[in-house]
Amino acid sequence: MLYRKIEALIEEHLKSDSQKVLLIDGARQVGKTFIVRHVGKKLFENFIEINMIEDLLGDRLFANTKTVEDFYLQLSMLEGGKMKDKESTLVFIDEIQAYPHLLTLLKFLSQDNKFTYIASGSLLGVTLSQTTSIPMGSIRKVRMFPLDFEEFLYANGMNEIVISAMQKKFERLEALEEPMHDKMMDLFRKFLLVGGLPDAVNSYLEEKNIQSVREIQNEIHDYYAADASKYDQEKKLNIRKVYDLIPSNMENKKKRVVAQSIENKKGKAFRDYVDEFEYLIGAGIALNVQAISTPVFPLIESTGKNLLKLYLNDVGILTGILYRNNIRAVLDDEKSINLGSVYETVVASELIAHGHKLFYYDNRSKGEVDYLIDDYDSLSAVPIEVKSGKDYTVHSALNTFVQNEDYHVQKAYVVSNERAVMQKGKIIYIPIYYIMFFNTASGAKKL
Repeated sequence: MLYRKIEALIEEHLKSDSQKVLLIDGARQVGKTFIVRHVGKKLFENFIEINMIEDLLGDRLFANTKTVEDFYLQLSMLEGGKMKDKESTLVFIDEIQAYPHLLTLLKFLSQDNKFTYIASGSLLGVTLSQTTSIPMGSIRKVRMFPLDFEEFLYANGMNEIVISAMQKKFERLEALEEPMHDKMMDLFRKFLLVGGLPDAVNSYLEEKNIQSVREIQNEIHDYYAADASKYDQEKKLNIRKVYDLIPSNMENKKKRVVAQSIENKKGKAFRDYVDEFEYLIGAGIALNVQAISTPVFPLIESTGKNLLKLYLNDVGILTGILYRNNIRAVLDDEKSINLGSVYETVVASELIAHGHKLFYYDNRSKGEVDYLIDDYDSLSAVPIEVKSGKDYTVHSALNTFVQNEDYHVQKAYVVSNERAVMQKGKIIYIPIYYIMFFNTASGAKKL
């Protein structure tokens, strides 16, 4: 079974006395159902699982359930023998977004204190934004992502001792020994191909067949596109167009969404597609990076520009679209292939999965910096530049950014595939795999 960090969080919550219902949000196929089922069966004698999409397509027992009593009645028809008490019974409501009224009911089910509850859904970000009666004070919402690089390392046989030793190296700003660096870059390049979707990772571990992995990734990519088409009859075509444009946008120099290219209509602006962007972000299938021209901590207070970059939620899907079965292009780091967009996608997904809100610096006269994140210890913005080639020390926009006294920059990072760790002024150069240690909850060194 794949190691997932969220397992500890789910366990901690279910063992606590919290009156809030844990709600696991995330894109399809990231492993929500599997991990909840695994933890639920481990901790509770009676595990009850109901899938609301299956119910919607089948008996519709819960379609009109408005009261706690009605919910119990319908539940008893399915799993009456397992309905014991709160300590021994966990009720898992999967795909709860199929019935938004159940999100409202969660508060009252929790208050009734008869059983323990947990829920999950694939389009919760979208559903929650459209449902006005959600008792948010009664829900603890946590987003789940595909496997990050650290979880991928565990899947490939690395243990906690090795990863902990690497983390200490990062904290001390030390490079790995050359053989270990080579091993890490080999695994990192494989991560670029396989990505973090559990089915793709398991297929790779079992078969080592990139064609099988690509088939899974393509299927999930189609799922995501199909989901977009179900959402809004009026906007579904544009949602699909925006989603389909993400890989090609990544190959452009600026990488940001160009509103006029969505429908190939002049005069179209960012504001015309706000709902489309919000759907893709809320569904968890696209990651957003907002533009900032004047970076002041906290960064969210400085956003104002209607400029946006969108990244796919899984790097394996991206490399599947860009390179198909040509694995050598990635594994051999071919000079003719620009892996910049691929590296940026990994960095975006790592930072977001680790709790960072993402921004990028966009200034017409001073250039662009790939990412900005908040550093709560120094109360300043931390710029991050991503490099995939040998020219990793060339970054004029980052130099200008760091030298601007108004920005109060304490440190900046350049991540690349080079082994060396060094600091020049405020700029710290680190290998790209160290990005897995940029955790918001881990203190100053670890960001």
